[in-house]
Amino acid sequence: MSFILEKGETLGLVGESGCGKSTLAKCIMGLEPMTSGDILFKGASIRDWDKKALRRSMQMVFQDPYSSLNPRQPIGNIIKEMYDIHGIGTNAQRKQKARKLLERVGLRADQFDRYPHEFSGGQRQRVAVARALALDPELVVCDEPVSALDVSVRAQVLNLLRGLQQQFGLTYIFISHDLSVVSHISDRVAVMYLGRIVELAPSQLLFDKPLHPYTKALLSAILLPDPTRQMERIPLSGDLPSPTNPPKGCPFHPRCPQAMDKCRVDVPDLNALENKRYVACWLY
Repeated sequence: MSFILEKGETLGLVGESGCGKSTLAKCIMGLEPMTSGDILFKGASIRDWDKKALRRSMQMVFQDPYSSLNPRQPIGNIIKEMYDIHGIGTNAQRKQKARKLLERVGLRADQFDRYPHEFSGGQRQRVAVARALALDPELVVCDEPVSALDVSVRAQVLNLLRGLQQQFGLTYIFISHDLSVVSHISDRVAVMYLGRIVELAPSQLLFDKPLHPYTKALLSAILLPDPTRQMERIPLSGDLPSPTNPPKGCPFHPRCPQAMDKCRVDVPDLNALENKRYVACWLY
C-alpha cells in the first residue's frame, strides 16, 4: 500500500478487523518492524531518523484508555515522564508543563496526583491525548481512540481532537471502525481490505458516492439515526481471506457481487480518477 499524508490534514483509515490498520499504525510509529518497503517522514526514511527526534515528532493515542496508562503512576507523572525522558526543563518546570497540559485537554491541574482508576474512560483518554501532545508532535496516530467510550463521551473526545488540531496545526491518522466518526473528523478517507487500500478519496465525496464494491458494502452497514430513511444493505458472502495466503487476482473478488473473470486473475492498481480520488478496481 502507498499513500501521501498532507501536513495539517486528517486521514481516516477504515476497514474490517484484521485488514492491517493497526499494523500500519505501529509500523509508522516504529513499534512493528517492516518486512519490506519504507515510510518517509518529512522526506526522510524513519530508519534514518534519530529515535528521540522521531518520537518527539510523532506520537500515538491507543485504543484502550484502561490498558494504555500505567495504573501505578499518577496521571501527572505519566505526562511528566515525557519531559523527564527528553530532558526538558527542571523538575519544577516539568510539573508545571504537565499541569498546563491537563487543563488544555479539559482536566484540572489539581488532579495531577490522582491515579488512572480514579477517572472515567473519557477522562482517561484525555490523559492519553495529553501524553501524546506533551512533546509538541507534528503527527498523531489515533488508533480507534473513541471505540471504548460511550457515545456522549466520544463526541467530547472528538471535539477535543479537532480543537487541538486547529490550535496546534496537528496532522492526524485516524483509525476507526465507526464510519460516522470517520466522516465527522476526516478530510480524506482510505478504505483498506486485506492489507491494501482499495479506495482513497475526500471524505464527503467518498460518503456521498462510493465507487469500490467493498466501500459500498461498508457504507450500507451504517445505521441511520432516522427511522423513516432506509438504506439498501449489501451483504457480503464468505469470510475475510487469510492475509498470509490471499486469493489470486483482486483480493476482494471471492466476496464481490460484481466480480469479473479479469478480477480472478489480475490485481488492480490503485488508479487516480478525478477529484483526487483513487480506486483499485477493474470496474474503473
